[in-house]
This record gives sequence, structure tokens and C-alpha cells, in this order.
Amino acid sequence: MTEKRIILEMGTGNDLYGQDYTKAACRAVQDALHHSSITLFSKLGIDHTEMRVQVTIAVQKPDEVDCDKVAADLPRGRAEVRAVKGGLDVVDDAAGKRHVIATAAIEAFLPDQAGKYVQS
Repeated sequence: MTEKRIILEMGTGNDLYGQDYTKAACRAVQDALHHSSITLFSKLGIDHTEMRVQVTIAVQKPDEVDCDKVAADLPRGRAEVRAVKGGLDVVDDAAGKRHVIATAAIEAFLPDQAGKYVQS
């Protein structure tokens, strides 16, 4: 069955002192989630487990993101998380640290519902 993207949300998150890419990624996902309130499941009688959630995390060091931990933060749907090169590191040379900034794109897909509902 074909799917349709029903949601696209973006968020940003950072870890200013811990230099932790996973923490920044989780904060970016939470930021994106706080922009949405998805009422269509209860309104249309759709089980949220039918939704596939695709998350793309952008950070400077994608290999340092624990994608399973990020997926565990998602409250609904079947999550797929991948990390790619992007985001931003702001280096503090004096302190010998970097501030990690992550961006997240969350896409939600449902099976095509065309023809299941009629406008009244």
C-alpha cells in the first residue's frame, strides 16, 4: 500500500557544554514534537501504530548519534532515525570545547486514506 506524508516538522537542539551529539539530537526532536498536536488519529479512528515516522538528524559528527536512543524519544508511530552530516559546531578555543547544535526533520507517513472518508 502506498503512503502519504501527513506531517513535516523541524526542530533544533543543542548541548552547550557536554559535547554530546545524541543529547543535542534528542533535544532537536523534542523541539520539533512540541510544534505539533496530532488530533487526526482520534478524529478519524486511525491507530497511531499505522504511522511511520522518519527522522533525519543533522550534526557535524553523525557517527556519534545513538539513533536508537533518539527513536526511543518518539511517542507515536514506528520510528526510523538516521543521522547525516550537517548541524553546527561552535568551537570555544579558549575553553577547548565545542558547542553542538543539531537539527531534526520529522516526517510522518500514513497508508493512503484516499476513498476511505467522504465529506459530509
